[in-house]
Amino acid sequence: MTATVGTHAWTRTETTAGPGPGATLRAEWVKFWTVRSTPWSLGAMFVLGAGLTTLVCALSAEALARGDVGEPVGAFVTWGVVFAQVTAVVLGALVVTSEYGTGMIRATLAATPRRGAVLAAKAAVLASTLFVAGTLTALAGYLGGNWFLDREGIGLALTDDGVLRSLLGSGLYMAGLGLFAAAVGLLVRHTAAALAIVLGLVFVVGNLVMVLPGAWGEWTTKLMPGNAGSAIATPESFNPLLLDPWVGLAVFVAEVAAVLALAAVTFTRRDA
Repeated sequence: MTATVGTHAWTRTETTAGPGPGATLRAEWVKFWTVRSTPWSLGAMFVLGAGLTTLVCALSAEALARGDVGEPVGAFVTWGVVFAQVTAVVLGALVVTSEYGTGMIRATLAATPRRGAVLAAKAAVLASTLFVAGTLTALAGYLGGNWFLDREGIGLALTDDGVLRSLLGSGLYMAGLGLFAAAVGLLVRHTAAALAIVLGLVFVVGNLVMVLPGAWGEWTTKLMPGNAGSAIATPESFNPLLLDPWVGLAVFVAEVAAVLALAAVTFTRRDA
């Protein structure tokens, strides 16, 4: 708008502010829950996490009671998380890469030019959902598996050392994995590539580094993301050489935060 007062002209440009944090969060929530990958991934997480934990406890309870297995009972009550973590990685990657694959990211950024707000909203929706889903999955697996352990007199109560921590820790670990996969997805912008990188680090590289000699191999194993983060999700680990649960979680959170920071910088500077 232009107006003239006396001999002086002034111009006022009208701008439209972008949506606020609440609107951005609602938009990401709607997108997250209106694609089929979300319920399918969460359903698979529950089936794998709770189902496999119950199954392995049912099959191992008698041997555990006799002492034939040689592993701690606590390592079995969240056993299914080992496989359920795949679904957290898949969902985390898809939250980002699916928008790049369809081109919807352009519409998202046109509606919300503040890219930091978009990334924060995506992270909040993803992390909160995976935390709740991971915790409920671990709880269901514990209840199902512990029923068989109780029948053999070796069940674990929620108040036993590490049990409640492992149930909440399963949710924290799932949330962290999802954010890690989303950050990698922002960097590579391709679903298959993001999945290959994250699953390769967690399942392949995390195990291969164990064969490295000496202290180098020991500490590399401890610091790999999957190894560091997963200790919080079990009362007792099959691998006693891993970091203590809370120390491992701190290392895992730092690793996720570093990759997220790199992804955020890339996201704000690169064209959609």
